[in-house]
Amino acid sequence: MVKVDKDIDLLILGPLACGITTGAGAVFNTAQPQPGESIVIIGAGAVGLGAIMAARNTPAAKIIAMDLQDSRLELARDLGATHTVNTGDRDIVDAVTEICGGPADYVLDCTGSIRVIEQAADAVGLMGTFILVGGAPAEARFSLDHMRTLFDKTVVGTLGGSSNSLTLIPALIDLYKQGRFPFDRLITTYSFDEIDTAIHDAHEGGTIKAVLEVSPTHG
Repeated sequence: MVKVDKDIDLLILGPLACGITTGAGAVFNTAQPQPGESIVIIGAGAVGLGAIMAARNTPAAKIIAMDLQDSRLELARDLGATHTVNTGDRDIVDAVTEICGGPADYVLDCTGSIRVIEQAADAVGLMGTFILVGGAPAEARFSLDHMRTLFDKTVVGTLGGSSNSLTLIPALIDLYKQGRFPFDRLITTYSFDEIDTAIHDAHEGGTIKAVLEVSPTHG
């Protein structure tokens, strides 16, 4: 249980329980980018966009968003990405090399795709950190080239953004009130009668974070 401001609608605050906070925590707690560093966020869903908004509140010089949907990449740029890449058109490593002049300091995989993970690990540079944020299917396995991960690269997973919800959620709400973490832009609300539409939109990528509003008549 986290105490929150009464002046903010719970329909907006509910999605901070997971997803958005996972991405934000992965940036604030696991990556912690320093001035001049680059960070790549792969997957511009709720988790990835949470990471992008968090990265905008760090000294990172380059914030690179990657996704398959141009509409999500447009939103990512609005929310703080300095560069966007459609990975349906570009190779991950080639795109990072072109933008950064070499590998990145941090790469966050928010997709959970084994294919993406195995590619993205090669986009991390010497002494860089590859952070596994997205959940892969149960029993999933991935392999990395030994020589490409040998030189002081770190591969680390993060659960819930390595965060304490009691401190992270109030901190994100404070940033939201300052206009620095506009997570409400990810949310689309639906009445309970629109549950099928909400499921369809979420599945097809038409919404980032679907929220059902349950009226008293629905118990």
